[in-house]
Amino acid sequence: MLRELKIWKNLRWIDAVDLNKDEILRILEPYDFHELDIEASLEWNQKARIDVYDNYSFLVFHFPKYNTIRKIYELNEYNIFLWRDFLITFRDFHWNHIDSIFDYYKDQKNLTELVEDDEEIKVTTWYILYEIIQTMLEKMFRVARINNKEIKTLELKVFESDDYNLVRDIMMKKRNIILIKNMFKPQVSLFKQLEFVINKMYEWEMEVYFEDLEDKLDQILSDMNMLQEYIDSVEDAFKTMLDIKTNSIIKLLTIFSAFMLPLTLITSFYWMNIDLPFQKESYFVYLLLIMWCLIMVLAYFYLKKKGRF
Repeated sequence: MLRELKIWKNLRWIDAVDLNKDEILRILEPYDFHELDIEASLEWNQKARIDVYDNYSFLVFHFPKYNTIRKIYELNEYNIFLWRDFLITFRDFHWNHIDSIFDYYKDQKNLTELVEDDEEIKVTTWYILYEIIQTMLEKMFRVARINNKEIKTLELKVFESDDYNLVRDIMMKKRNIILIKNMFKPQVSLFKQLEFVINKMYEWEMEVYFEDLEDKLDQILSDMNMLQEYIDSVEDAFKTMLDIKTNSIIKLLTIFSAFMLPLTLITSFYWMNIDLPFQKESYFVYLLLIMWCLIMVLAYFYLKKKGRF
């Protein structure tokens, strides 16, 4: 999908979603962009970066996109070409939040109100970029809250259920948290470089905006670190519960084996071709069973008293 918007005077915003290489090249052809930046916009999974030139800047951001079918977060690359009079954005997936920003600037009434209120700085490509990033970071706070709630639910299941499918749920949640953390961590330096470029261009008028973005990014990374520690503790608790249950099963099997082994030994002796005491007495079998049951019960209580069981 391709949308183009003339925002104010000569300022234009081209927003492209999931285009093929030929369509991307057709959009970029009228501009004098560096061939390496064009190549980067055509290739998937670039590193987070910012390249600053005299006539434009090229940025690569990464934001997570949740796959509802696979129940995992996927890398969503966001490539941006911008300068004072143009903003060109390429993304792999639709984002309702960005569509809302596009629709807001599409309404000329909103732009007129901003200009009349002396907020012309909000009708610039760099402020639109701020709104896009700010919206996606705010979304990540909601993602962190949702993950925290889901981990608490997993924690309850660990202590209330012995469902081995919990392993998959725990590992999936752990994988998502690590992916988000590794996705945002490299962008810390990018945000610092971006703030410097913006401040230099607008003479520090937008400093507070992009400092706010840095603070939010730091908070997101802090939340992800806490969630990773949380899910690690849930995983450790689940493994401990499994070990305890496994040990209980082994104990039961050990008791059963210990009970049957002497009887098997005695039976094998009495079936040999030699004469043994009480060999022909039928009651002796039942007597042996009763005696051995008493011995096992006494052994159980003895071990229980000593704390060995």
